[in-house]
Amino acid sequence: MAPVTPLVELARTAALTRPPTTVLPPTDSTPSFLITSANKSYKHQYANIYFIRLRILREIVEEKAHKRWHGIKGDPILVPKVLEVEKSQLCYVVGTVYMDMPLKPNVMEDIARDNSIPPPPPLSKFYSPDDSVMLEDESGRLQLVGARVTDARLVTGVIIAALGMETAAGEFEVVDICFAGMPPQPQHNVEEEKMDVDADPQADSWIAVVSGLDIGSPAAADTQTQMLVEYLTGEEGGPKQQISAAQISRLIIAGDSLAPVLLTSTKSEDLDEKEGRKGRKYGYDATSFSVHPTLSLSAHLLDIACTMPIHLLPGETDPSGVILPQQPFPRAMFGAVSSYGSFSCETNPTYLRIAPGAESDTSNEVARTLLINSGQPVNDMFKYLASPPNSPLSLLESTLRWRHMAPTAPDTLWCHPYFSADPFLLSQTPDLYIVGGQRRFGTKMVVEQDNDGKAGKAQKRCRIVLVPRFADTGLLVLLNLRTLDVKCVKFGIKGMSAGSSEDGVQAEPPKDPAPPE
Repeated sequence: MAPVTPLVELARTAALTRPPTTVLPPTDSTPSFLITSANKSYKHQYANIYFIRLRILREIVEEKAHKRWHGIKGDPILVPKVLEVEKSQLCYVVGTVYMDMPLKPNVMEDIARDNSIPPPPPLSKFYSPDDSVMLEDESGRLQLVGARVTDARLVTGVIIAALGMETAAGEFEVVDICFAGMPPQPQHNVEEEKMDVDADPQADSWIAVVSGLDIGSPAAADTQTQMLVEYLTGEEGGPKQQISAAQISRLIIAGDSLAPVLLTSTKSEDLDEKEGRKGRKYGYDATSFSVHPTLSLSAHLLDIACTMPIHLLPGETDPSGVILPQQPFPRAMFGAVSSYGSFSCETNPTYLRIAPGAESDTSNEVARTLLINSGQPVNDMFKYLASPPNSPLSLLESTLRWRHMAPTAPDTLWCHPYFSADPFLLSQTPDLYIVGGQRRFGTKMVVEQDNDGKAGKAQKRCRIVLVPRFADTGLLVLLNLRTLDVKCVKFGIKGMSAGSSEDGVQAEPPKDPAPPE
């Protein structure tokens, strides 16, 4: 008879319960992305977003640049406007990056094009060797050149300080670039980690994140999805898997839950007008549209909501508005699960402040801040850059140092025309920065130390995580709220594209990549 392991013995003798967690109200640093009647107007110009972005970040970038370049050879000075730069004078200027890219979509060209000519298919990349980098502010634009610009990871909308001098040709030769840096972060979370070195790992609370279920796709991984539901509800696997699942306190679904609706054209031209209208009801053709994907998703959500809270974000392929921030799904579309208080429909992007413990005994001092989006900002920015050497993970890290999660909005990423705010600015460094809708899994602990003379007291840390599409990879990502550790669970059936080479559930502890030089 095989010996009984301590893990199996624990599962036999102890009732498995999920550790409770509570979502705390938002703060000024973690605002809501709901579009209310106060900011729902569409009559404003998008230029307001750029003006506000530059106004808020200019002072921060100027201060950072002064600390970085103060006292260097040449004693550079700050020039307040880009058009006030003088030739052969070492200086630095602050402005908004604009990428002049021949392959980037141009709305004026689209309007001028002959309507009889079908538009070309969308490009997977805007990048080309003919791209130009501009720096602009209220006064005008200045072209940036030099090896430092070529090597930098820049996209439209980033606020930077550029050090260099103007050449005889009127271009600005850049020798160094400075960003705003990571925003401030409450230090109690870092101190809490140092104090909890002796904490019991079995009592840790984990957050599960999945993206890209793609329910309703012709090649949907229905078997893997069912395995995922059974794992989360504790109905699958042996004692080891059940103990692991029991530590999961919440599930976050980061977009692309439903496959895009593809309405197949019916041959109504072969029918008379009366017959052609027979199948239509409520504005769509019932013969080519099915509600089955929504019903399937609702059933899965109901099974999971009986055991843990769920946070559902819309994504690019979901039946939601295309502009960011995407607003929450109507709860009623998911049937019975909408009556559960544990089921929450969130905006995309969204902040979640999660604290361990029940609502009666939680404390703001131990809350973790999560920033989550469904991947549209990173996917859009990735079109601006050559790959390799750039990757979605390095780009996500850059958004922290830019203090902006979606700088290409509203240029090539559709967003709401805000008048008095830019909601995508980062005013606080989150503990966990999660992006769904990716091709591959990736994670890294991003650390930055302030150079303000307070060494050891101003360290900022953020775990960035790329969550791959579940329909393609079969991966579920688990995040430890106490230690910020990450592990993956892969669901697969031999011979299926989204699964592994072996049947069953597999755990994969990821490794952080080496820090950049």
